[in-house]
Amino acid sequence: MEYVSALVPPVVMAVFFGGLIVTIVKTQGGANKAKEDAAVDAALARAENTRQAPRDGTA
Repeated sequence: MEYVSALVPPVVMAVFFGGLIVTIVKTQGGANKAKEDAAVDAALARAENTRQAPRDGTA
């Protein structure tokens, strides 16, 4: 029975690690990812427009 007690901790850790990986993969992307991407794109567009605007007032 010593082999069972020796194998239980690694098996339990492997199962929890697998669950952690599945949880991380499932929480990536989704509806919030699209909102975050849109917010980043808008911020980059504003920064690009600000950087390209003339500073001396002439067009």
